[in-house]
Amino acid sequence: MASAGESRPERHRRGQELRTFLRSRRARVSPAESGLPDGGARRRTPGLRREEVAVLAGVGASWYQWLEQGRDITVSPQVLDAVARVLRMSSAERRHLYVLAGLNPPLPESEYDPDYLCAGMQRLMDSWMPYPAHIMDPYFSAVGLNASAQLVMGMNAQENCIINFFCDERYRARAVSWEQNAPGVVAELRASLAEWPADEGFQLLLEDLLAGSAEFRELWELGDVCRPGQRVKELDHPVVGALHFESTTLQVPARPDLRLILHNPIPGTGTAEKLQRLAEPEARRAALRQVAG
Repeated sequence: MASAGESRPERHRRGQELRTFLRSRRARVSPAESGLPDGGARRRTPGLRREEVAVLAGVGASWYQWLEQGRDITVSPQVLDAVARVLRMSSAERRHLYVLAGLNPPLPESEYDPDYLCAGMQRLMDSWMPYPAHIMDPYFSAVGLNASAQLVMGMNAQENCIINFFCDERYRARAVSWEQNAPGVVAELRASLAEWPADEGFQLLLEDLLAGSAEFRELWELGDVCRPGQRVKELDHPVVGALHFESTTLQVPARPDLRLILHNPIPGTGTAEKLQRLAEPEARRAALRQVAG
């Protein structure tokens, strides 16, 4: 369970945390929940015994004892998953078990239904007005947006942001900073593909981009990888002219499948004032006509 570059005190601390964590998870699961007899008066403490966890997880009793003691033993994702299942761990607890055992944790998963937080996130985006904000799913599709995202960027719900970035002439006409940002957009997609290598949706998205954009093909060949962060964008809006933003990507822990993108005006560029004017009824109607055209 030793991690590269980890000192002996760090390994010891991690082993201690692993011991405490597994004992606490084991203590909260009753034999009845696992389909075992409760043992009656013979059971002095609540929860499962070590041997019972080992049997239910399909591992040796000695091996599980060593794991719970935080010893430096070889572990695999499959075995940790079996232990997590027996101990009825949540997605967050399962990831924590991986970290304490010295393995790269699995991708985060939402523990909630697909509609969880959606209404609240829409209210958050609406409160961000008159600045643009939108939500993307793992495939870079806009699954939520506020009115400013439509007025300023010409976005529509369910459209794919990365397809639009490379293949939509209307977006390209507005995006003054397109060449500056294109390499980072491709590098973010490569990082997502690395996390979901067998996902059919990502493979179809990649095929569409490779077929539809020569610029994408050239950047894809570079092999760059990066994580989402903050990006500077300049847009040439047909109604109010030049707009300058800091675009920040945020991930909501309770919905790791979604990313919230907030566009903040860069001070001193007049962008905030232009967005205020764009939100006025007359300018808004003119902008909507531009989007529809």
